[in-house]
Amino acid sequence: MMSKLPLHSPRWRDLDGVKAEEVEVLLTQMESASASATESGQAWKQGWTYLAGGLMDDGVVFDGAYAALPHLVEAAAALPPGRSVDFWVDLGRIVTADYRPPVPADLAAGFGAALSTAEQAAVRSLLAAGTPARVRAHLALAAVAFAGHYMGEALAGVLELGASGLLLVCPECGSDTEVAEFLADPAPVPSDAPELPDPVPVREGAHPWGAVAEAVRQEALGEEWEPFLRVARAVASAGVVADTPGWAVLCLVAGVTAVNAPLRQADREQADREQVEREQARQLMSLTGYFRCWDCEQTWTIADGLAENPDGARPPTRPDTRADSHPDSHPAEASVDRDGSAADADSMVVVPAGVAATRFRRDGNLVLAADGTPWGRTTVFADSAVGASGGVDALAVVSGPGLATLVAGAGDGGSVWLWDAVDGRLVHDPLPGHRDRIRSLTALPLPDGRVLLASGGDSGTVAVWNPVTGQPVREPVGDWPGGVTGMCAATIPDGRTLLVTATPRGAVRLWDPEGGECVGRLNPYGSPIQSIAAVPIAADHTLIAASDTAGRLHVWDPAVDDPWATGAAVQLNARALADADHRVSAVAAVPAHDRTVLATADNRGVVVLWDPATGAPIGDALPFSTGTAGSPLITGTTLEDGRTVVVAGIRHGHRLRIWEPETGAVGHIALDVALTCLAAVGADLIVGHDRGVLGLPLTRQ
Repeated sequence: MMSKLPLHSPRWRDLDGVKAEEVEVLLTQMESASASATESGQAWKQGWTYLAGGLMDDGVVFDGAYAALPHLVEAAAALPPGRSVDFWVDLGRIVTADYRPPVPADLAAGFGAALSTAEQAAVRSLLAAGTPARVRAHLALAAVAFAGHYMGEALAGVLELGASGLLLVCPECGSDTEVAEFLADPAPVPSDAPELPDPVPVREGAHPWGAVAEAVRQEALGEEWEPFLRVARAVASAGVVADTPGWAVLCLVAGVTAVNAPLRQADREQADREQVEREQARQLMSLTGYFRCWDCEQTWTIADGLAENPDGARPPTRPDTRADSHPDSHPAEASVDRDGSAADADSMVVVPAGVAATRFRRDGNLVLAADGTPWGRTTVFADSAVGASGGVDALAVVSGPGLATLVAGAGDGGSVWLWDAVDGRLVHDPLPGHRDRIRSLTALPLPDGRVLLASGGDSGTVAVWNPVTGQPVREPVGDWPGGVTGMCAATIPDGRTLLVTATPRGAVRLWDPEGGECVGRLNPYGSPIQSIAAVPIAADHTLIAASDTAGRLHVWDPAVDDPWATGAAVQLNARALADADHRVSAVAAVPAHDRTVLATADNRGVVVLWDPATGAPIGDALPFSTGTAGSPLITGTTLEDGRTVVVAGIRHGHRLRIWEPETGAVGHIALDVALTCLAAVGADLIVGHDRGVLGLPLTRQ
């Protein structure tokens, strides 16, 4: 007899979620069912379902559970093992719920004894004839939870049969890693199992798991299963000690799911039963691999990522010797290789064979490579945060014949800042011209070799500057509701360079940059524009690409007078956009060898390159990965050795992906600032952020 709070005790009035009278009624029903030798007398199950809803509501356990469960566990343990299966599964969900109050001191002994009794009874039910394979997997994890192992925490989500994805939590930093389709396809049994620690932790005293070890031993399922069944037998024989690695406990759960001698029937249903059992077990075996946290880059077993803050989780001792056991998983979303070889790629992106992804970290004014060696130094642009309480919203690169390359930045305060791109030195006093926040900037290379700088304000004003002298070419003009959300420069075959501005209300205008006259309009449909870019298709001809707020991409030719005429503009391939479900949020022109291509990004983090001459996608896309969803930021450049590089991030995020489209290689840069805008100057990346502007090298210095 275990210690229990008497049903007549006034202590029940202090507890939430249950009344003593409800427990008493259910106990009477369970006693009646225990006395029955048949399947009759199942009214207690309905009563248990009702009472369990009071003990736990929406993942929150009430303290009344600690008083009620010792009574109910003792009664359920007296039931025939096959009839109490659902009770133990439900109890497993309660003891692994997200929010559980501490056990009151006066109830701790009884509740602890109840868990010990529940473990023994759940194991008996686990081996009972007729327990379905799907339920056995849940039941095994419930028994593991009663034994006090953290792997029981996976009970809530990993085996929900409608789900195909996983949500893994890094034991080191707590970041979530979502694997969207991990369990979607049939999972083949891995070729080998990880090695158990030597010696294997063994539970002191008697335990009920010896019968499970014998059941797993009773029938061989083939050589492919044997390494995992060997681990399962070892874990069961040892008694599922709390220090047992999580992946090893999953081997046990999978083994019990796949092998259960009392279920072997010589009837027509046997083959179907075995198929269900093995498929469920294969899915569990596929969880015995590794994942690498996208945030801190620490490698963990998938099993450790299934439970939040598991006490027994430790980084693998040999993370380079095991890859994911699910060859058909998606390395764009998971943390493992397709071919079962050692994982040498970044955990969240596709990396071709032989090309390793790298991660750079900022340490003070140094950029460190993945191996901790210096990569280069950051450049902090002088006074870039002065007058910019909300950060820098817009960047532009100003360069031309005989003109030192400058970086222009703007944000709050209505002023434009100009820095030397090499050392970040401020070359002018701030250029005041707007009465409000500046949201967009662009350089305007004129036919006579001069380069102007245009800025667009939050209230719709447009100003033009001479970046050499720092003087305005003309005062800010215009007053368009919604502001100027984007601008770029368009070169047309008649020799003119025009300023293109866009507003969120759909007005896309062409301007004479010096005279200030509107000389044309684009966007005949009037779609609200959120991003715009100029894409050169010849030395004297530029197309305009823009994304609207509905995710559609428009391409216009500013050389034609009629906004409805297509001219040289080719729209992106509609079939390719639809097949990829690519809803464009940001656009950028990217120099690539002897031409410029169009880059598009969506709010999932996907980036695609397009040929502006044909409208077709170029190569494979940069896929989304955990931590990249949000309002996208993209820029591109060509390095000195001819490699094209695309940099992608999200607004207000802290990490950048550095993508080489030709090889598929991806690097990551982690920053301690919130991103607001991006630009590139040769092999240097310019980052606008919430506290100013900094430069980062894209090649080792």
